[in-house]
Amino acid sequence: MGSTLETWLRQAAGTLQDALGLSFGEAHLEARVLAGHVLCRSAAQVIAASSEALSEADEERMKVLIERRRQGEPVAYLVGRQEFYGLPFKVTPAVLIPRPETELLVEQALARIPPGEAVAVLELGTGSGAVAIAIARERPKAQVVATDLWLAALAVARENAARLGATNVRFVHGDWYEGLEGERFQVIVSNPPYVAAGDTHLQAGELRFEPHEALVGGPDGLDCLRRIVAGCRDHLAAGGWLLLEHGFDQGEACRRLLSQA
Repeated sequence: MGSTLETWLRQAAGTLQDALGLSFGEAHLEARVLAGHVLCRSAAQVIAASSEALSEADEERMKVLIERRRQGEPVAYLVGRQEFYGLPFKVTPAVLIPRPETELLVEQALARIPPGEAVAVLELGTGSGAVAIAIARERPKAQVVATDLWLAALAVARENAARLGATNVRFVHGDWYEGLEGERFQVIVSNPPYVAAGDTHLQAGELRFEPHEALVGGPDGLDCLRRIVAGCRDHLAAGGWLLLEHGFDQGEACRRLLSQA
């Protein structure tokens, strides 16, 4: 038998702390998540089992994951899941990892969708399906449509919808509004690619591992936002809402695009 789980966690946390610039607490949490994935145990079970000895096979599997994480690979891809809006979503390198800040997009949409009403909702560029599924779960009477250009992403989104019981979501393969001719929606939401092509962050940290097409929005980061704004007049119902996530420094540019449209 190998070392105890507690000893391994402490050593693994030190490795991640040095390699990734994390605090020891952050690094220890990541080590616990990876250990729990290998051992098929919850976070509480990992803590409770800290004095147990690890088998050589488990220790080797955990060592492989720690090395991949040390190289910068996101924890969500290593364990194949990410929590978003209180729901466990499957994620793969085919989709962007859902971020906590994108929960604001869900909250803003829900504020405009009365409970119990069959409101038509559209999400453009659904990726893992996180936004569409979170809305659909909170508003089961809503009829949600989610589009994506990439079939691999749609496969992940469909699997998430089935596993989470979001039966009121319809997925459409297409580029933004493609395949939605004649359809109008009371709420349209999107977290599109909005990073500028030359942004140095694309070559650093976890972004290196995420799909380029889900991040980059052209030379200034606004190409996808332009297309969404330009196309919404044919699909947004009278009095409806278009809700967009954009970069921290793109607020003024987005307001200008919307005013011009």
